[in-house]
Amino acid sequence: MKAYLSHYPLTAPARMVAERSARHIRAAARQHFRGRLLDIGCGSKWKADLVGDLVREYIGVDHTGSIHDLSQVDMIGTAYDIPVRSTSFDCALCTSVLEHLEEPETALRESLRVLQPGGTAVYTAPAFWHLHEQPRDFFRYTPYGLRYLFTKAGYEIVDVIPMSGFWMTFATERGYYWLSVAPRVLRPLVKACVVLANLIVPPVDALERRIHRRSNEWAWMHIVVARKPGP
Repeated sequence: MKAYLSHYPLTAPARMVAERSARHIRAAARQHFRGRLLDIGCGSKWKADLVGDLVREYIGVDHTGSIHDLSQVDMIGTAYDIPVRSTSFDCALCTSVLEHLEEPETALRESLRVLQPGGTAVYTAPAFWHLHEQPRDFFRYTPYGLRYLFTKAGYEIVDVIPMSGFWMTFATERGYYWLSVAPRVLRPLVKACVVLANLIVPPVDALERRIHRRSNEWAWMHIVVARKPGP
């Protein structure tokens, strides 16, 4: 996990949510991943540092228009057209990609196609997040929308889990906002303020989620564990 988190500097507003999402992805992968894994929208394949040790083979696919370094990609394709035969993989991982797809149901049907019967897919998708990677930023998802979308595509839902409460969502977006409006000369100071302000957020977030039953309504992202029907 340390290698995975090294891609997010301590001063980055996303560092806090990267740590949280890494724990969720790792936990889901330990329970459900085996055999051959396909990472859809893999970028530079840095998630291999997070889950690669749990599978026999880690294959990454991404498209030519990706903003990420593609030097480590194993195959070029899209979420709509993965260049492999059906039932080629035992599990699939796709993080923070669904919001960038015009036709998410089509993409889910394609990932379902390449999975073995009984295979598991782990996805993450935001409910609250600022615009990013414009103009390819199309949707935000509630847990109910995710359940509907995956079920309609043919998956069986195993779980949909919120990753945070209000305070982590608010603090991360606050950090991004501060950096977006700060003059260049003040950015080092603002980054230091972000780090200091974020120190208190994880324990406050944990306390909020323990005592406030509706705290999950403000989760910035959900993790979906879904299964292809079969033995």
